[in-house]
Amino acid sequence: MSHSDDLVQTILGSRGKTKILLLLAEYGQLNITRLLKYTGLHHKLLEKHLQELKQLGLIEEEKIGRVRYFSLRFDNPKVPIILELLHALREI
Repeated sequence: MSHSDDLVQTILGSRGKTKILLLLAEYGQLNITRLLKYTGLHHKLLEKHLQELKQLGLIEEEKIGRVRYFSLRFDNPKVPIILELLHALREI
């Protein structure tokens, strides 16, 4: 299995990760409180998903004071492709 296959499986295999990516695509930037509210995930699971998405280079974190904001990394050429795939799958 290639690295790209691993990436797709990691994302598509997790509703939480797909929700996070789609929310960040829709809103641009969200903090933990909003992500918890919009995803319905528990804090610990949300943190795990965010960490994994950061390690994959798909999202970035910015700290402003005590607030952490997350957004998509559009400098990663895989991000638009993944979003296109997720949107296409939602239409099926």
